[in-house]
Amino acid sequence: MKPGISLKKGSIIYHLLFWLFAYVCWIFVFRNSTLVLTHAITIQFCYLLFIAANYYFNTLYNIPQLLNKKKYLEFGGLFILAIVISAVVRVPVSMLVTIYVFKVSGAPFNYLAIFYNSFVNILFWVVLILAGKMIAEKIRSEIYIEKIEKEKAANELNYLRAQFNPHFLFNSINSIYGHIDKSNKLAREMLLSFSEMLRYQLYECNVEQIELTRELNYIKNYIELQKSRIDERIKVLFCDGQIGGNLKIAPLLLITFIENAFKYVGFNEGRDNYINISLTHNNGMLIFKASNSKDGCINRVENSSGLGVANAKRLLELIYPDKHLLQIDEQEDSYEVTLTLIDV
Repeated sequence: MKPGISLKKGSIIYHLLFWLFAYVCWIFVFRNSTLVLTHAITIQFCYLLFIAANYYFNTLYNIPQLLNKKKYLEFGGLFILAIVISAVVRVPVSMLVTIYVFKVSGAPFNYLAIFYNSFVNILFWVVLILAGKMIAEKIRSEIYIEKIEKEKAANELNYLRAQFNPHFLFNSINSIYGHIDKSNKLAREMLLSFSEMLRYQLYECNVEQIELTRELNYIKNYIELQKSRIDERIKVLFCDGQIGGNLKIAPLLLITFIENAFKYVGFNEGRDNYINISLTHNNGMLIFKASNSKDGCINRVENSSGLGVANAKRLLELIYPDKHLLQIDEQEDSYEVTLTLIDV
C-alpha cells in the first residue's frame, strides 16, 4: 500500500459536511457591516476553494511524502510555496469577482494588499485545520495503541493460563516413549516430533518475531505427522526454497493455513489429490502458498467456524499492518491461500 491518505467513500460525506460547516461559519462570523450577505458568501467561497486545495495537497502528498519521512526543509518550502501560489492566483480572481460578480468597474486595486491579505488568511486557516487534524489523529493513534496493548496483555494472560504443568506433560511423553516397542520406529519418531512441536509452542513462541528456520522446522514436523494420518494416495509437497539468512517471522502465523489444507483436503478417484505448500523469499517479500484439492460436494463453510483464518487475519493486521497481502481462491474442487509479507 502506497503512503498517503486516501479518501474512502464513507468519509466523503464527512469532508463535505466539514467544509460546509466551515463555510457557513466564515460567512456569518467574519461578515462585517460594509458587506452585504451575497458579497460575504462569494468572498468566503473563494477563500474556501484555496484553503481546501492547500489542505488536501498537504494531507495527500506533502505530509505523508515529506513530513512523515523527516524531510522538514522540503516540507516547509513546499508548504509555503503552495500558500504563495494560492495567494498570487487569488489576486486576479478577486479582481474578476469584483468586476463581473459585484459589478464594480473602475475600482482601484491594491495588488500587494490583496496578495498579503490572501496569504495571511489562507496560511492561518490551513495551519489551523491541519493542526486540528494532526492532533485528532494523534489522539486516535494513542487510543488504538492502548487498545492493542490491552489485547496483548489479555492474550499473554490467556496464554499463561493455558500452560498446564509442562514438566508433567513432557515427563508423560517420555514415559510413553519408553513403553513403545523399539521395533515400532515410526511411532517413536512421531512422538519425538510431537514432543518437539509442543516444546516449540510452549517455550519459544512467546516472542513477537522468531527465526524463520525454527518456524520451518516446526512446520516440517507438523507436515510429517499429518502425512501419517491422511490417505497415502494424497500427494503432499512442501518446498521452502532453502531459505537462509536471518529472516524472522511472527511465530505460528502460517500454521493455520497449513492446518486447513490438511483438514479440508478431499479425495476423489480419477483425479489428482494433493496438498502443495511452498515458501519463497524474493526482493524483501516472503511469499507463502498453501493449496489443496477438495471434495466439491462438501460445503467448506458449513463444516468450519472459520475462526482459525479470522484469527490469522487479525494477527496480520496487528503485526504486519500495510505490509501484507492475503489472497484466498476457493474453487469447487480446490482451495488456495497466498500470503505475501513485505519487507521481511
